[in-house]
Amino acid sequence: MESKLEKEVRFLKGYAFIATLVCAVFILSGFTLQNRKQKFDEIDVERINIVEHDGKLKMVISNNERLPDPTSGGKTFKRQGIKTHGVIFYNQLGDECGGLLYGSEEKDGKYSAAALLTFDQYKNDQVLSLMYGERDGRRETGFNVIDQPETQEANATERIFVGRSRDRAARVTLYDTKGKARLRMFVDVNGNPKLEFLDESGKVTKSLPDSSENKN
Repeated sequence: MESKLEKEVRFLKGYAFIATLVCAVFILSGFTLQNRKQKFDEIDVERINIVEHDGKLKMVISNNERLPDPTSGGKTFKRQGIKTHGVIFYNQLGDECGGLLYGSEEKDGKYSAAALLTFDQYKNDQVLSLMYGERDGRRETGFNVIDQPETQEANATERIFVGRSRDRAARVTLYDTKGKARLRMFVDVNGNPKLEFLDESGKVTKSLPDSSENKN
């Protein structure tokens, strides 16, 4: 007959085998669930990271607090403007290459709001954008083309704007490489069309229709 000790040893061996089997089932089930497409009716989340198999970041969907600062050339910079949320895209190097951002602020009876879809230059900041901006009822919406500097000492310069300006005019403005407006074409709030040529100081050198002709 088995002694008490032998019975206890046999029981412990059986318990260990069953426990191991149960753990194995849970682990295999976990791997199976990871490889299966999951479906949710609704999910609350503060940030979603889309990554490659090697873990490299490709896209981030985030709230205000968890939106990452921009990265370029392996460096991280402070994000400018109002605190916002949105979607950030990354290239093969892990640098930010564009995004969709939107947000608003209200303080002391005043407000500001903005929405921005940007496309960034390789290893640099945005060079193309679709934007909406508003501050206390003054609104601007449009398409921008921007030149980014080759060195950090220089500033970015706007080259083309097409859109609706804060004075409620439909406007096209072309800028020189210094960011100075040199050609403006617009239809003002009263429906009057105009074409203006400007020098480097911003002075109108010629306009169509000619203002002097209208006075005569």
